[in-house]
Amino acid sequence: MPLVTSKEMFEKAYAGGYAIGAFNVNNMEIVQGITEAAKEENAPIILQVSAGARKYAKHVYLMKLVDAAIEDTGLPICLHLDHGADFEVCKSCIDGGFTSVMIDGSSHPFAENIEVTKKVVEYAHERGVCVEGELGQLAGVEDDVKVESHSYTDPDQVQEFVERTGVDSLAIAIGTSHGAYKFKPGQTPLLRFDILDEVSRRLPGFPIVLHGASSVIPELVAKINRYGGAMPDAIGIPEDMLRQAAKSAVCKINIDSDLRLAMTASIREHMALHPGDFDPRQYLSPARGAIKDMVKRKIANVLGCSGKA
Repeated sequence: MPLVTSKEMFEKAYAGGYAIGAFNVNNMEIVQGITEAAKEENAPIILQVSAGARKYAKHVYLMKLVDAAIEDTGLPICLHLDHGADFEVCKSCIDGGFTSVMIDGSSHPFAENIEVTKKVVEYAHERGVCVEGELGQLAGVEDDVKVESHSYTDPDQVQEFVERTGVDSLAIAIGTSHGAYKFKPGQTPLLRFDILDEVSRRLPGFPIVLHGASSVIPELVAKINRYGGAMPDAIGIPEDMLRQAAKSAVCKINIDSDLRLAMTASIREHMALHPGDFDPRQYLSPARGAIKDMVKRKIANVLGCSGKA
């Protein structure tokens, strides 16, 4: 089975009241953990690659890893560029075999965002590739994306943006944030479902995307700190809120930080309990298992896409 686009995935997800997990990948163990979990859950998945991941692992290596995952699992897999900074980055990924790209023009004024997004859409659609755009900005840090504060999506802009650009999906800002430090202890996590509902009303049947949707599982933070970490307490997005979003117009939910926390917690624990180990297979094998367990948790508790492959 070749790589697929997100188009049919999102149509089924919207109709079925579930979301597809878009999981960031950086190396072999992460790809394996994600795809093994999806195989066991018979769930469709999106593997997404950031600019940092392409720089770290190189495009060609990531493509071969994803090809191997398709051959190994037989799953429908979409390969997506996360936060494409400009036309040239998106073009490189489209030409290099990606089936979906995100052009993040959210830092530009509205008119400029439309201009750059439309340019990517025209190039991508000629080659059968889907495009995700973004309106509004999420606070937090992800690779080179650094935003100080939220800029919520304005529902008054969404219809014009979609019609003028031709995007296939739209990432909106309703209170999620990039990174592991979303809310401080004592703060109440809040997603602006009023914005989501209004966007959905103005774009009936159109797939919406949530970035920065990791839940920052407390036990993982505690484990990292127990074995020599120094992560401050943080509160992520409650999984029940994300499940509520997945039942509505949200068809794609991005998950990265929770995977990093699961992997790091596993490696720290292993090295603390087995300080003499120096074979990478000895600590990367359980780390791969931790990724797998996390993805299965997300598929079952958040996304609702078990059995939908």
